[in-house]
Amino acid sequence: MSVTSLRPFNPLRAASNHPVLRRLGRGLAVGVGGVLMVIGGIGAVLPGHLGAPVLVVGLVISLRASFRARRQFIDLQRRHPKVLFPIRRLLRREPEIAPVAWQTFLRSERILPRRLRIAVRLRHRFFRRRAALAT
Repeated sequence: MSVTSLRPFNPLRAASNHPVLRRLGRGLAVGVGGVLMVIGGIGAVLPGHLGAPVLVVGLVISLRASFRARRQFIDLQRRHPKVLFPIRRLLRREPEIAPVAWQTFLRSERILPRRLRIAVRLRHRFFRRRAALAT
């Protein structure tokens, strides 16, 4: 006698093993992930960069549910590695959120004229102080 035969019958677990319901659940997960990715993509373009975490959650949901989505993500990653590298850093088990946000902020500042770039000046000012304190 095995442990599984001692467990009581659970109709929800038996129903979740049905192929039609499993396919429906995966389709629902891909749909929810797609909606979150669209919302995150719009939010990532807006100031504040609050869309990146929503985009990553949508990607995680979609990539776990769909093999085709994983293949497309790998193809995009091979074509555009510089664009997808920050997203890949956020998809890791222990994501580096602050460095990714800072790097994204610096990249978005490149479109501004040099006299309006404040992040570079802040970084230089901060690191000069820290270097002066260390000596």
